[in-house]
Amino acid sequence: MEGVTRSDDDLGIRFLSAVARLNRWVNKHADLPVPHAQARLLSLVEEFGTARIGELAAADHCSQPTMTTQVQRLEAAGLLRRTADDTDARASLVALTPAGAAALEDARRARAAVFGPVLDELDPADREAMSRMVALTDDLLRRGREARETD
Repeated sequence: MEGVTRSDDDLGIRFLSAVARLNRWVNKHADLPVPHAQARLLSLVEEFGTARIGELAAADHCSQPTMTTQVQRLEAAGLLRRTADDTDARASLVALTPAGAAALEDARRARAAVFGPVLDELDPADREAMSRMVALTDDLLRRGREARETD
């Protein structure tokens, strides 16, 4: 990778490791309204808007039968709905229901409730740095998506 230094690699490793540890810690202590894997799937569907099961499986790095089972569970709970795909009669599209959107919001609020007290301990300069880091992370995600779409 041209232009990438060892220091950049280390920064990426450290950042991704810290985010993963933070997510595990928050998920462990949050009182989630649905299991973490289901909240993750609801978030993925929200990100896609509507998607085929195969697209969701690829994005979640699981098999299509595994994703089908997960979607069926959330559909039975009223959190997802499947509709016919107008472009392919064999396929269906998966979307959030209003109850699914509410469950996802509740899960996010439960996670934030765990993390909030930690943020409250930060001084104003560190809170501002965190705010900038969130914006930078969102920008990095956007750039990464754009780069993958052009590949």
